[in-house]
Amino acid sequence: METRELGRFGEEQAAKYLRRRGYRIVETNFACRAGEIDLIARKGSYIVFVEVKLRKSADFAAAREFVTAAKQRRILTTASLWLAAHESELQPRFDVIEIYAPQGAAGRVEINHIEDAFS
Repeated sequence: METRELGRFGEEQAAKYLRRRGYRIVETNFACRAGEIDLIARKGSYIVFVEVKLRKSADFAAAREFVTAAKQRRILTTASLWLAAHESELQPRFDVIEIYAPQGAAGRVEINHIEDAFS
Protein backbone atom coordinates (compact mmCIF):
# COMPACT_ATOMS: atom_id res chain seq x y z
CA MET A 1 0.00 0.00 0.00
CA GLU A 2 1.40 3.40 -0.98
CA THR A 3 2.01 6.20 1.50
CA ARG A 4 -0.96 8.24 0.26
CA GLU A 5 -3.28 5.23 0.57
CA LEU A 6 -1.98 4.49 4.07
CA GLY A 7 -2.59 8.11 5.05
CA ARG A 8 -6.14 7.94 3.73
CA PHE A 9 -6.65 4.64 5.59
CA GLY A 10 -5.45 6.26 8.84
CA GLU A 11 -7.74 9.25 8.39
CA GLU A 12 -10.72 6.94 7.69
CA GLN A 13 -9.96 4.96 10.85
CA ALA A 14 -9.73 8.19 12.86
CA ALA A 15 -13.03 9.49 11.43
CA LYS A 16 -14.80 6.20 12.30
CA TYR A 17 -13.34 6.35 15.81
CA LEU A 18 -14.56 9.92 16.30
CA ARG A 19 -18.05 9.18 14.95
CA ARG A 20 -18.39 6.25 17.39
CA ARG A 21 -17.65 8.72 20.18
CA GLY A 22 -20.30 11.23 19.16
CA TYR A 23 -18.26 13.60 16.99
CA ARG A 24 -19.64 14.90 13.71
CA ILE A 25 -17.07 15.20 10.94
CA VAL A 26 -17.34 18.68 9.44
CA GLU A 27 -14.53 18.46 6.88
CA THR A 28 -11.70 16.19 5.82
CA ASN A 29 -8.35 17.18 4.34
CA PHE A 30 -8.89 20.92 4.48
CA ALA A 31 -5.98 22.53 2.65
CA CYS A 32 -5.01 26.12 2.01
CA ARG A 33 -1.85 28.12 1.46
CA ALA A 34 -0.83 27.71 5.11
CA GLY A 35 -1.12 23.94 5.32
CA GLU A 36 -3.56 21.06 5.77
CA ILE A 37 -5.77 19.76 8.54
CA ASP A 38 -6.64 16.07 8.37
CA LEU A 39 -10.04 16.19 10.09
CA ILE A 40 -12.29 18.92 11.42
CA ALA A 41 -14.98 17.64 13.76
CA ARG A 42 -17.60 18.99 16.11
CA LYS A 43 -18.67 17.74 19.52
CA GLY A 44 -20.51 19.68 22.17
CA SER A 45 -19.12 23.19 22.44
CA TYR A 46 -15.93 22.36 20.51
CA ILE A 47 -14.77 22.55 16.94
CA VAL A 48 -11.88 20.10 16.88
CA PHE A 49 -8.95 20.24 14.48
CA VAL A 50 -7.41 16.78 14.31
CA GLU A 51 -3.96 15.75 13.15
CA VAL A 52 -3.80 12.02 12.37
CA LYS A 53 -0.49 10.18 12.65
CA LEU A 54 -0.23 6.58 11.44
CA ARG A 55 2.76 4.41 12.32
CA LYS A 56 3.49 0.69 12.36
CA SER A 57 4.64 0.90 15.96
CA ALA A 58 5.93 3.25 18.65
CA ASP A 59 9.30 1.47 18.78
CA PHE A 60 11.20 4.47 17.38
CA ALA A 61 8.96 7.20 18.88
CA ALA A 62 5.32 7.82 19.69
CA ALA A 63 3.39 9.03 16.67
CA ARG A 64 2.49 12.27 18.50
CA GLU A 65 6.16 13.18 18.60
CA PHE A 66 6.04 13.73 14.83
CA VAL A 67 3.70 16.68 15.39
CA THR A 68 6.55 19.13 15.87
CA ALA A 69 6.30 22.74 17.04
CA ALA A 70 6.59 23.86 13.41
CA LYS A 71 3.76 21.50 12.39
CA GLN A 72 1.65 22.80 15.27
CA ARG A 73 2.18 26.39 14.08
CA ARG A 74 1.10 25.45 10.55
CA ILE A 75 -2.02 23.72 11.91
CA LEU A 76 -2.87 26.75 14.10
CA THR A 77 -2.51 29.10 11.13
CA THR A 78 -4.56 26.83 8.89
CA ALA A 79 -7.27 26.52 11.56
CA SER A 80 -7.37 30.32 11.91
CA LEU A 81 -7.96 30.65 8.17
CA TRP A 82 -10.69 27.98 8.30
CA LEU A 83 -12.37 29.75 11.23
CA ALA A 84 -12.22 33.09 9.39
CA ALA A 85 -14.18 31.52 6.53
CA HIS A 86 -16.61 29.55 8.76
CA GLU A 87 -18.10 31.68 11.51
CA SER A 88 -18.58 29.67 14.67
CA GLU A 89 -19.32 30.19 18.33
CA LEU A 90 -17.59 26.90 19.11
CA GLN A 91 -14.37 26.73 21.10
CA PRO A 92 -11.45 25.50 18.96
CA ARG A 93 -9.44 22.54 20.21
CA PHE A 94 -6.47 20.74 18.69
CA ASP A 95 -6.27 16.96 19.01
CA VAL A 96 -3.86 14.32 17.77
CA ILE A 97 -4.99 10.81 16.94
CA GLU A 98 -2.23 8.22 16.88
CA ILE A 99 -2.94 5.10 14.89
CA TYR A 100 -0.69 2.08 15.16
CA ALA A 101 -1.14 -0.50 12.42
CA PRO A 102 1.61 -3.16 12.61
CA GLN A 103 0.21 -5.05 9.59
CA GLY A 104 -0.90 -1.95 7.71
CA ALA A 105 -4.48 -1.85 6.49
CA ALA A 106 -4.75 -5.64 6.63
CA GLY A 107 -4.61 -6.00 10.40
CA ARG A 108 -5.96 -4.65 13.64
CA VAL A 109 -5.24 -1.04 14.55
CA GLU A 110 -4.68 0.61 17.91
CA ILE A 111 -5.95 4.16 18.33
CA ASN A 112 -4.84 6.70 20.91
CA HIS A 113 -6.77 9.99 21.03
CA ILE A 114 -4.96 12.91 22.64
CA GLU A 115 -7.40 15.74 23.33
CA ASP A 116 -6.12 19.30 23.56
CA ALA A 117 -2.74 18.03 22.42
CA PHE A 118 -1.12 21.43 21.81
CA SER A 119 -1.50 22.64 25.42
